[in-house]
Amino acid sequence: MKNSAPLQYDIPGKFEETRFEKNHNVIFKSASDASKNVAEEIAQLIRFKQSRNESCVLGLATGSSPIKVYEELVRMHQEDGLSFHNVITFNLDEYYPMTKENRQSYHYFMQEHLFNHVDIKPENINIPDGTILLSQVNQYCIDYDNKIKQAGGIDLQLLGIGRTGHVGFNEPGSHINSGTRIITLDHITRIDASSAFNGTANVPKRAITMGVSTILKSKRILLLAWGQNKAEIIKRTIQGEITSEVPATFLQNHNNTTFVLDQFAASELTRFKTPWLVGECIWTQELKSKAIIWLCKETKQSILKLTDRDYNNNGMSDLLAQEGSAYDLNINMFNVLQHTITGWPGGKPNTDDSNRPERSNPSKKRIILFSPHPDDDVISMGGTFSKLIKQGHDVHVVYQTSGNIAVTDDEALKFAEVCNDFISNENSSTFSSVISDLNTKSENEVDSLEVRKLKGLIRRRESYAATRYIGLKDENTHFLDLPFYETGQIKKNPLAKEDIDIVAAIISKIKPHQVFAAGDLADPHGTHEVCLNAIFAAMKELKKESFMDDCWLWLYRGAWHEWDLHEIDMAVPLSPDEVLMKRHAILYHQSQKDRVMFQGNDSREFWVRAEDRNKNTAKLYDDLGLAQYEAIEAFKRFDY
Repeated sequence: MKNSAPLQYDIPGKFEETRFEKNHNVIFKSASDASKNVAEEIAQLIRFKQSRNESCVLGLATGSSPIKVYEELVRMHQEDGLSFHNVITFNLDEYYPMTKENRQSYHYFMQEHLFNHVDIKPENINIPDGTILLSQVNQYCIDYDNKIKQAGGIDLQLLGIGRTGHVGFNEPGSHINSGTRIITLDHITRIDASSAFNGTANVPKRAITMGVSTILKSKRILLLAWGQNKAEIIKRTIQGEITSEVPATFLQNHNNTTFVLDQFAASELTRFKTPWLVGECIWTQELKSKAIIWLCKETKQSILKLTDRDYNNNGMSDLLAQEGSAYDLNINMFNVLQHTITGWPGGKPNTDDSNRPERSNPSKKRIILFSPHPDDDVISMGGTFSKLIKQGHDVHVVYQTSGNIAVTDDEALKFAEVCNDFISNENSSTFSSVISDLNTKSENEVDSLEVRKLKGLIRRRESYAATRYIGLKDENTHFLDLPFYETGQIKKNPLAKEDIDIVAAIISKIKPHQVFAAGDLADPHGTHEVCLNAIFAAMKELKKESFMDDCWLWLYRGAWHEWDLHEIDMAVPLSPDEVLMKRHAILYHQSQKDRVMFQGNDSREFWVRAEDRNKNTAKLYDDLGLAQYEAIEAFKRFDY
C-alpha cells in the first residue's frame, strides 16, 4: 500500500505533453490550492501510519513556500482532529550561528507556524542547532544523519527551492553524496534572505543543512515552488541536465519526487511557454498573440516581415494552415497590438472607441488608483497617473498599507531627533520616548507603537509630496492603513473581513468608473497579493451595486516584473519629459532611496527599475514594427 495519495492536476485542458520534463510535476491555479493538496497528502500519510501504530517521519522545510501547508495542517488538527502524536520531524537546515530564540531562526519559524499549534511531542522535534560549537559541528551533523536512520528514515520530505537551485542550503557545487554538514551560503541566497534580516550584511554567512544524499534517501519528496520568481530555476531543474551547479537537478535521480507548482512557477516550462513546440495547440487569440510575438523575437523580425516559412519552421504550421497565410496573421496581430496603444488612459472623449482599450464615455471619469505601499503608484504608473489628472479626471489615490516596516531605524531616528530638537523641551516627551526606543531596540524586538506611527508618518508625508508634485489635490489622497499589515514585523496577519470592509467602503464612497490595482504578486513578502485579494473581495461584494456595472478594473505591475506583450490590453506611451517627471515623483520617497530594505533580488533602485522596465516595453513595441516611444507603462484589464 502506498504511504500517500497522489496529487491531482488542477488545471484541466492544459497541454499535458511532458517530453521535455524529467521530473514529475503537478500544476495548480494558486499556491493556496496547491498547499491544501500537499497538506492533505501529509495528513493521509500521518493517519495511515497511525492505523499501523507506526511513527510518521517528516522532513520539514522553512521559508515562504510551506507556510500555507502548515496553516492547513494546523486547521486540520484544530477542526478535523488530525493528531501529530506519532509524528517525528527533522528540519532541513538552520543558520549558523543562530540562537533558537532569534526571530530569524528556523526554530522560531517552526514553533510559530506549526509546532506551537499541534500536539506533537517536543522530544520528536529535530532541528539543526545553530549554537553548537564550531569544533563540534562535524560530529553533530553525523549524529543528525544517524538519528534520521534510527527513526526509520524520512517518509515524506518537503522542499523549497532557491534561485540558485539550492534545496535545503545545498548551494551550487554541492555533491550528490553530501551528508548533513555546515556550508557557506551563496551570495544570492543571502540577498534573497536580506529582507528578513534588515539587510544582507546581517544575514549569517553559514548554515547547517541536510546534504543531498540525506534528502535523496527520503521515501517521498515534494518540492514546492510558487511565483514568477521561481519560474526560471524550475525550468532549469525540471528540463535541464543533472549538474551540481543546480543541486535541485539531483532530484531527477529520485523515483518518488513530485514538484508541486503554481501556474506562475510553471510558466517557463516548454509546454506552457511555447506549447506549439510540443504538439498541436488550440489557437485562442491569446495563444496566437503569444506565439507571433515569440516568433518575432526568435527570428529578429517585425510582425509584418514574417513569412510562411518562418511559421512553418518554428512549429506553427497548423496555425498557418488555419489562418491561410502569414500576411493575414501578421496584419491581424499588428492591429491587435496597435489598438492597445493610447495616450488617453481614461478614454478619449468624443471619439470612436471601438478599437480603443478604454471607453470614451463618460468623458470625465472617477478613478481610484490603489497602491499597496505608499510608493507603488508612482513607481508603477506615475506617467499614467499624471496623464489622468491632466486630462481632467477625478483621480483618487488610495494607499492600502502604511509601509512602516520599510523605514529603517536610522531614518526614523533622524526624523525623531529633528522633531525633538525643533520643539520645546516640555513638549518633547513623545519624541524622547521614540529616540529611546530606537536606541535601545534589541535585534529581534518589534517596533513600539510610537515608532511604528512615526515610520508610517514618514511614508505618508513622502506620498503627499509625490502626489502634490504630480498635481493631485490632498483631499484626493487616502490612507487606509489596513489592519492585516500593522503587526510591526515582516510576518503579517491573514486578510480579514475588516480589511475587505475598509476597501469596500472607499470604493462605495468614490463610485469609480476605473480602478487601477497592483497585479504584481512577486513582492518579497506577499503584501501586494493580500492587497489585491482585498480589492477582489470588496469588488465582488459590491458587484450588485448599480455603479459597479460601469466600473472597469485595470492591473499594473510593480517593481519586479512587467506584463508580457501578449498580456497587455493598454499601453500608455510616455514622453521624455513624462519619464523625468515620473523619476522625480519616485525620488520624493526618500526613505526608500539608496538603502531599500525589501528590494527583492534586484539591486537597482526603484526609479531605475521603473525606467528600465518602461523603456524596455517601448523597445519591444518598436522591435515589432510599431511606433517608437521613449517609454510605455502597461496594463491588463481584469474581469472581476
